Amino acid sequence: MATFQAGQHRNIALVGHTGVGKTSLGEALLFKTGATSRLGSVTDGTTILDSTEEEKDKKASLDSAICHIQHDGLHVNIVDSPGVGVFCGPAIAGFAASECAVVVVAASSGIQVNTRKMLDRARKYGLGVWIVINHIDAPNVDLVSLVEQLQATFGSECLPVNLPCNGGKGVIDCFKNDAGDADFSSVSDAHTAVVEAIVGVDDDLMEKYLGGEVSDDEVIAQAPNAVAQGALIPIFFTNSCGDVGINEFLDALGPLCPSPVNGKKRVLVDGEAETPIEPKQDGPFIGQVFKIRTDQKSHIKYLGIRVLSGKLSSDMTVKSVKETKGVRPGQIMRIQGGDIDDVEAGVAGDVIALAKLDFEIGDVLFSDHGGTVAMPVFPKPMYSLALESKNRGDEDKIAGALKRFEEEDPCFTHDRGTGHELVVNGMGDLHLRTMIARMDRYYKLQVDTKPPKIPYRETITGSAMDITYTHKKQSGGAGQFGRVIINLMPTDRGEGYEFVDKIFGGAIDQSFRPSVDKGVRGVMTDGVLAGYPVVDVKVELIDGKTHPVDSKDIAFQIAGRGAFKEAFMKAKPVLLEPIVTVEVTVPADNVGDIQGDLASRRGRPQGQDMLPGGMAVISATVPLSEVSDYNSRLSSISGGQGSFAMEFSHYETVPGNVQQQIIDAHKKELEEASSQH
Repeated sequence: MATFQAGQHRNIALVGHTGVGKTSLGEALLFKTGATSRLGSVTDGTTILDSTEEEKDKKASLDSAICHIQHDGLHVNIVDSPGVGVFCGPAIAGFAASECAVVVVAASSGIQVNTRKMLDRARKYGLGVWIVINHIDAPNVDLVSLVEQLQATFGSECLPVNLPCNGGKGVIDCFKNDAGDADFSSVSDAHTAVVEAIVGVDDDLMEKYLGGEVSDDEVIAQAPNAVAQGALIPIFFTNSCGDVGINEFLDALGPLCPSPVNGKKRVLVDGEAETPIEPKQDGPFIGQVFKIRTDQKSHIKYLGIRVLSGKLSSDMTVKSVKETKGVRPGQIMRIQGGDIDDVEAGVAGDVIALAKLDFEIGDVLFSDHGGTVAMPVFPKPMYSLALESKNRGDEDKIAGALKRFEEEDPCFTHDRGTGHELVVNGMGDLHLRTMIARMDRYYKLQVDTKPPKIPYRETITGSAMDITYTHKKQSGGAGQFGRVIINLMPTDRGEGYEFVDKIFGGAIDQSFRPSVDKGVRGVMTDGVLAGYPVVDVKVELIDGKTHPVDSKDIAFQIAGRGAFKEAFMKAKPVLLEPIVTVEVTVPADNVGDIQGDLASRRGRPQGQDMLPGGMAVISATVPLSEVSDYNSRLSSISGGQGSFAMEFSHYETVPGNVQQQIIDAHKKELEEASSQH
């Protein structure tokens, strides 16, 4: 197998809304370059990228898929991403393997919610961006208006580098050519616009261009830098199922797609030191995990690794900041959809796979001196369900399955929520229902679901000073004694808990002071006001008393708990509730109803955008407690045409009347639990 230098690699991520043809484009690239012997079809379930039975059944990508091709002396790694917004975790993680995000847009549906989100995320992470307008053979498409909408939405740097011709049966290259008859627009004008965008990133080149002295080779050499810097977002026209524009897309990978050499620079962070990583094969090995996939038949765990520097061979030892002893990588492989092939080594700029190693997405592997490399920012999963096993004894198996799903999807988590419920968290109802169905399908584990308890928090808005609490217990033999005096005050939101020992002298023996802290931490976990964890408080231990015989660890733990409870109730306690940012996409006719419904849920409007095709996007901040049933309500209002996504924003104080309802409900729970014992 040929060995490629870093400058010969191209790494791209296919992203965009669902149903726009990302997987079909990937399959067309595989077929056109001879990597596959036939053109795979999503409809027929014959693609190599949608490799699981689950994806074939749903005719949609539910996870990212990796493949690779060779073309014109280049080795190209492709990450095909799911387009449904709730499966954004693997899609965003694929950016860590890439220099360029290829945002696919369907000619008939235009800019959709996930189009905007993924393009913005790619830009924020520092990737170059291409846009592909796919399915240009669809009836009644208005490509002129779509290009104008792309430029209005994402900037004037969105420029066609080819244009449809012959009624959409072919395309004309406008990057290297300045003549031809396109179906619309002027090839010459498009060529000039692209050249000016490219030379604009270099002052010397711009001067030469204005003087009529710049050569085609100089423009081509500068083009990847223009894309990497965001000065040019090339627009391509394709019909992936009809072999239109595929050759032109492939031929542009060399001159227009940033390579690991001139694309996004990764930085190794080790403490205070920040070192740019040079993608050289003779440098130290550095790689980053961007994907985890578990084979459902063999249960082997495969890691997708982007090699950032150096060369990895099977006889080396790799470490991470969490695994400092080092492990042997074993076989080094490449992933081709659902298949695995062995390779001799992993080299800088390439994407490889390792098996049976216990690393996580985002982990940096290194041979010598390591640290961390920033991953793209993942949205925090805010849609939750509480799970209960249908079969007794399955609890440990369920936890094991959830841990595996959590490893594979950065936007899926599980934890023990309020009241020790088993809670799964994801990006939406479809996300979590898919995970639950997957658990049944692959592990034969069945669960019942219910809305989880809202993760309220308790804190204080005032201070309580010189609060004294004495714990004294006498029961025949050795007794228990501990007296503490504390101050309690709030800290800034998000600062957490601070315990300060301000005792001078030996009022409390040094060995018992951590016991006070332990007691305080215990009651903070259980809550004081309504059974929710306490946050953002500072406790000062200022005085107390020790008994020479009866004082012991447990006595000062109890004294710490008692003092904290008393101080907390005197320091103007309040409940905090999680606030989420909700983005709702609905037909424009439903905007008024949606705004009214959000207002009834204590929502505050943040903005509104109109999308092509008669759709609108409404943003608002809403208390999480008010949107637990929003999925069904939105479906009712929009006739099933609406969708929404939400992300955690911040915590806010609960209004007084709502707070009292929560406290009363907690007291009722305690009374009912007490009566049952």
